[in-house]
Amino acid sequence: MESLNRMAVELIDEAIDFADELAIEVHELDNGAVVLDFGVEAVGGIEAGLLLTEIQTGGLSTVQIGMDEIEGVPFTHVETSTDHPALALLCAQKAGWELSAGDFEGLGSGPARALVAEEDEYARVGYRDASEFAVLAIESEELPGEAVAEHIADRCGVPVSSVFLPTFSTASVTGSVALAGRAGELAAFRLSELGYDPVELLTVTASAPVAPVAESDEMAMARTNDALAYGGQVHMSVDEGFDRFDEVPSTAREEFGRPFVDIFEDHEWDFYDLPVEMFAPAQVTVDVVGEGVEALGQTDEALLAESFGL
Repeated sequence: MESLNRMAVELIDEAIDFADELAIEVHELDNGAVVLDFGVEAVGGIEAGLLLTEIQTGGLSTVQIGMDEIEGVPFTHVETSTDHPALALLCAQKAGWELSAGDFEGLGSGPARALVAEEDEYARVGYRDASEFAVLAIESEELPGEAVAEHIADRCGVPVSSVFLPTFSTASVTGSVALAGRAGELAAFRLSELGYDPVELLTVTASAPVAPVAESDEMAMARTNDALAYGGQVHMSVDEGFDRFDEVPSTAREEFGRPFVDIFEDHEWDFYDLPVEMFAPAQVTVDVVGEGVEALGQTDEALLAESFGL
């Protein structure tokens, strides 16, 4: 299969070519790295969020918008599907790079992670990318500068002029769309953490509502996590059975039923202080090929309505 980063660069080229239509801005730094503002100072939007989600998954997912209801109110949803869950969701899309360079802080996702390949997922999947390009999507309140790009280039072993950094704020339309597109990734990650071989994941299809843009990144972080934990729905086709499928959905955790604004406040808004099992979709259907189907978890539309201010 083609390199995840090389496939993502093809989508980066598309974003650059259609920057005006996507309401994004492209900045070439003095050291040659390219920062794409998908929703920090730029407006961004739904189409930008859809393309960003494709970039984050290394081009191995289909991403589209759909309509559904929350408490009888029409709401935009993001639908994603992939036939390569281990690569697209764990080796690419997962937000696993805690980025810190000088005063800059951000959360990195996308295929550049596979050039470093230090997270447990890469050993489980047996994958490490080799590419002259590095594409890292960054969730941050500010745009990265030259020092950040040089840090990423050094970690990835590529020239700094080959670094591409699509960047977005959580509190943006692009952010709400891209985060809603992570329902499948959360299910795949949770299953992998429970000990299931991610290579046995055959297909993943997922849907989650697009949270209304909040007044701050902190509140946006709470809303977008509510969208996933209480509105995210995932269908997985898998090759082997497992006795812990029931631990995948968010209903399996003790905190189910509490809005994330309360949970984050209890942890002083330290995202990394929360246990990983907190982050999971609300409802999961597992189709064990040739054996049977398990339907697990449930959504909570009332809590979503409260979180979204309906």
